[in-house]
Amino acid sequence: MMVGREIVLTMKGLKKIEDELEYLKTVRRKEVAERIKQAIAFGDISENSEYDEAKNEQAQVEERIMKLENTLKKAKVVDEDDINLEIVSIGTKVQVKDLEFDEIVEYTIVGSSEADPYELKISNESPVGRSLLGKKVGDKVEIQIPDGVTKYEVLKIDIDQSNM
Repeated sequence: MMVGREIVLTMKGLKKIEDELEYLKTVRRKEVAERIKQAIAFGDISENSEYDEAKNEQAQVEERIMKLENTLKKAKVVDEDDINLEIVSIGTKVQVKDLEFDEIVEYTIVGSSEADPYELKISNESPVGRSLLGKKVGDKVEIQIPDGVTKYEVLKIDIDQSNM
């Protein structure tokens, strides 16, 4: 990740990060500290696998906390009131027609940290997301994807209420 790069989040994405951070700080830290305390009680920590595992887990929890705090520092939250439904942008749900397969697909454009292909939430930095940004209803777009080129027509732009 580039230093100083802004991280775009929806309100739902921001809440998810804040909730995970709170959980890690208030619950996981205590759980891991308790495991370390129990492992120390077994005696010699130089050959104590429980202690080593607990210390490794502690390092992972602390690293995740740092990453989440860094994300929050760099976060720019997309405000639903600022979304222009005339064009595809972060926070919009865009319905497109795959012109090759004559199928309709609906994507939600989100920041890269919220992308989830299984929920059809695609990053603004992905080939499809980047190509759709700024497009209007009726626009056709050719997108270079790993399998070749795909062609979409933008049918509808709306706010994804589940992300706000």
